[in-house]
Amino acid sequence: SRHRPCRVNRGSGKMLVLVIGDLHIPQRVSAIPEKFKKLLVPEKIEAVMCTGNLVSQEMFGYLKSLSSDVHIVKGDFDENTLPETKTVTIAGWKFGLCHGHQVVPWGDMEALAMLQRQLDADVMVTGHTHKFSVDVHEGSLFINPGSATGAYSGMQSDLVPSFVLLDVQEARLTIYVYELHKSSGPEPYELKVKEIKHTKPEK
Repeated sequence: SRHRPCRVNRGSGKMLVLVIGDLHIPQRVSAIPEKFKKLLVPEKIEAVMCTGNLVSQEMFGYLKSLSSDVHIVKGDFDENTLPETKTVTIAGWKFGLCHGHQVVPWGDMEALAMLQRQLDADVMVTGHTHKFSVDVHEGSLFINPGSATGAYSGMQSDLVPSFVLLDVQEARLTIYVYELHKSSGPEPYELKVKEIKHTKPEK
């Protein structure tokens, strides 16, 4: 189907939701960076939201190894029968998920806001631009996790590999952004982490 709703029931304790996408493995990149893989520990990840363009079945299996609760939408290079959009409810937050190539102009906030309203989402998660972004628009949160592999994109040069971990609490989201920046030190890439907090607006 084109749209699929889903609800995640959680236990107590701090659990994280992985938001990842635009991997393009193996067509454009051979693998997820090792520095990222070391951070992705199955016991800590409650659910996975993927914006699509995994491109390979192996990557689907990899995400399944991190959590049994995986939500994926169809990217423009995915051939399997995935939904175009999906809603996922976690701890009272309704997340809308879409790859984003369907939203024109690509990455445009007004166009994304129309989709967010259609899905009635508190948080809209999209990809496609291969560039991380977090925006608040009319009280709703918009997250683009970027490309976890820094895969080539016709829209961007100097791509920074990135993914997002969300700590989802009833009234507050904490967004942890992980990016690999080119380094002048002994290692070619340096891991940088940003923390962004978002509080649910009063209805």
